[in-house]
Parts: sequence; structure tokens; C-alpha cells
Amino acid sequence: MITVRAEAAADIPAVHRVNELAFGRPGEADLVDALRAAARPYVSLVAADEGQVVGHIFFSPVTLEAEDSACAILGLAPMAVLPEYQRRGIGSQLVRAGLEECRRIGCDVVVVLGHPEYYPRFGFVPAGRKGLQCEYPVPDEVFMVVELKSDALSGQGLVKYRPEFREV
Repeated sequence: MITVRAEAAADIPAVHRVNELAFGRPGEADLVDALRAAARPYVSLVAADEGQVVGHIFFSPVTLEAEDSACAILGLAPMAVLPEYQRRGIGSQLVRAGLEECRRIGCDVVVVLGHPEYYPRFGFVPAGRKGLQCEYPVPDEVFMVVELKSDALSGQGLVKYRPEFREV
């Protein structure tokens, strides 16, 4: 049975491995390590199967450059599941639990750069519909947002990720 829980210090090597194997390269694993060291607040959850870490999700602060922005925004990235555990709903469990934890700590909005067929099931919509643009040149449909607090977003703005993302 898969359980989702907060990351513990003892999980860090396994989290690194999960991200490296899921993405097939060390970049995202190194990103998590860098964000864990520098970003506050952050949310880091693991999915475990009989004690073995098989999935991971991370949320870190992003900034919204807008005239009247006062909402707390986190970016979902990365989310990883070991290849042999993919397509079993573990990613969905991580996203749902992660969004709930973001809500619990007072986050108003979450953004994601991700698959447009996957994230809408969790309430994400193209960010352009809410007046948001991404600092990176990405297709409109892959930059998405979900409001955890009703009407948290007002007006237009540019979302900027932490500098650690530029290293990936």
C-alpha cells in the first residue's frame, strides 16, 4: 500500500534517486537539493511502498510581478515517480496531498509547468486565463495555475521561478 507523507531527513538520498531515475538525468534531483537548502517555505512529500520511497513532489515559492499581488504562490516542481511504479496513481496521490498541504500552510495559488492532459484533473487551468504569464518561453497550455483560495488572483502578472531553476 502506498502512503504519502512529509519528507524526512533520512529520505533525502532516496528522494535524490527517485528524481534522477524518473527524469533520466541528475538535473531535477540536484534542483530539489538546492531548493531544499534555499527555499522557504517549501513542501516536500514522498510516496512510500512498504517503507521504500517510490515517489516525490516538491513545491517552492515563486514570485508574481504584479501591481496588486498579495497572494502566496508556490510552484509545483518537480514531481517524480520511479519508472517501475508509474501509471499506478502515485503521482495523483502526491499532487492531491501536496495541494492539500499547500492549502494548510496558507498558500493561495499553485503554478505548474506540466502536461496539459494531466494537471487539469486537479483543478489546474491555463495560467493565461487568470492573467498570468511565465518568465520562460513555454506554450500557453503547459503553464497552468490552480487557486487554492477563491479569487486569490486579480489582474495580470509575470510569474518568476527561483534562481535555482535556471541551473536545470
